[in-house]
Amino acid sequence: MEGTYLRFYVHERRRRKGEPLYDWLLNTAKALGIPGGSAFRAIAGYGRHGVLHEQRFFELSADLTVEVEFVVSEQQAELLLEAIRKEGIHVVYAKLPADFGAIEGEN
Repeated sequence: MEGTYLRFYVHERRRRKGEPLYDWLLNTAKALGIPGGSAFRAIAGYGRHGVLHEQRFFELSADLTVEVEFVVSEQQAELLLEAIRKEGIHVVYAKLPADFGAIEGEN
């Protein structure tokens, strides 16, 4: 199937309506009927300001990037982007064409 790969980049401490923004994105997508999404925490990275963020063993409170991604139809991608715009949320995202499916095995 052809669709859209949609990935959001948020800082793990960023919140929306009392919950982490990455949770808000996942919950909003689920409420819109999007069948699945995942959040992944980075171990290191830097953004447009050039500040390197990385996880250290003794750090209790990090602010690393969480990537929230979805593989969806173009219509579902637009629904989610519109919901984010309506909330007035500033978020960085990548949107790419995707070819996706499932391979059925014996197990």
